[in-house]
Amino acid sequence: MKFLHLADLHIGKRVCEHNMLDEQVHILGEVLDIARKESPDAVLIAGDVYDKSVPSAEAVAVLDDFLVKLAATGTKVFVLSGNHDSAERIAFGGRLMQGMGVYMSPVYNGEFAPMTLKDEMGEVDLWMLPFVRPADVRAHLESDEECAAVTDYTSAMRMAIAQMKFTEGRRNVLVAHQFVTGAERSKSEENVGGLDNVDASVFEKFDYVALGHIHKPQNVMKDVSGTVRARYSGTPLKYSLSEAAHKKSVTVVELGASRACNKFRTAGVICDDIDVHAGDLFAGSEMRAALQVREVPLKPLHDVREIRGTFAEVVSPEFRTAQVAAGNKLDDFVYVKLTDENDVPDAAQKLRGIYPNLMMLDYDNERTRNQQIAVGVEAVEKKSPMQLFGEFFNEMTRREMNSEECEFVQSIVDGIWEGER
Repeated sequence: MKFLHLADLHIGKRVCEHNMLDEQVHILGEVLDIARKESPDAVLIAGDVYDKSVPSAEAVAVLDDFLVKLAATGTKVFVLSGNHDSAERIAFGGRLMQGMGVYMSPVYNGEFAPMTLKDEMGEVDLWMLPFVRPADVRAHLESDEECAAVTDYTSAMRMAIAQMKFTEGRRNVLVAHQFVTGAERSKSEENVGGLDNVDASVFEKFDYVALGHIHKPQNVMKDVSGTVRARYSGTPLKYSLSEAAHKKSVTVVELGASRACNKFRTAGVICDDIDVHAGDLFAGSEMRAALQVREVPLKPLHDVREIRGTFAEVVSPEFRTAQVAAGNKLDDFVYVKLTDENDVPDAAQKLRGIYPNLMMLDYDNERTRNQQIAVGVEAVEKKSPMQLFGEFFNEMTRREMNSEECEFVQSIVDGIWEGER
């Protein structure tokens, strides 16, 4: 059975105030071409379909068009809600869309009903586990003992998966949206300081886990035979300079017949090379499906890259000629870092005359380096604990604390200061 695995479309995203919709329409068109060529049994979209919980009308229209065209290929489509999505909005109309072979993940309620697919080797149960927090899992547990057992994201995932009723002899595939311990992140991703880590061992019952949430394509768990068992497909587009070196792709997964296999021992096994064997595993007789994973590259309309040098250098005809000769387009999304010791008047406007998709202009010189050191030390010393935590919270979650959260944090700060007096 063949699957196309993609995730983190972030439809409607803006990067440095640049609207990415045209780029997204293009790359989704490439995904459609791959789907037509590969003829998969199902396409798995592992969360963060939209960039915001309340997407724009234009973003909704882009997803609508993509799903209609994807369904027309005859493949089934499974769409999961991620942390950027509203689970309720993703779930809306899901029962109606099933008639067209499009399955939208329901809002998490502690109950699971897999979609069973069939091929010549038997049945495959496909499970959808939308992004959930420990509080979401606890809210649907019956006993105090079960609630007490959910203390972090790993125990929450373990408890949620324990609610799935597996059928003996069937192969099992999971679509999930979480941060597996050890996965390499990018600056364009949300995180909560590592508190949302999930140990990969919670997924050991599945033949394959199609993950979303991390923007870099990477494997996070293999068995001792070297077979990939859990993988992030990554974003189809580069959404920050930190992703400039990423090779964006669609993951193609081919699931074979069940066979005796070794089971997993530890989580967070990272292997960027599909052919590299994972370590720290132990042998244990279990049935696992044979599995092959490969990547089909995606080519964006515009690449993301950094240009560095003095202003005179980066605007010179020689520099531009060398850029084109190296295969770089002048209309790529460029982040320019000037090394001039003095600011260049109207530099951004002048640069846009050559590099129309200038994303950001920055300086790297003695003055800026000294400013970073001074500002970093002085700013911390002058700010209150509430101000510092508020900035940290905003950086981690990309939103301001609400009044209830401010009151809660203030009570903790007051308690700490009171104890030190």
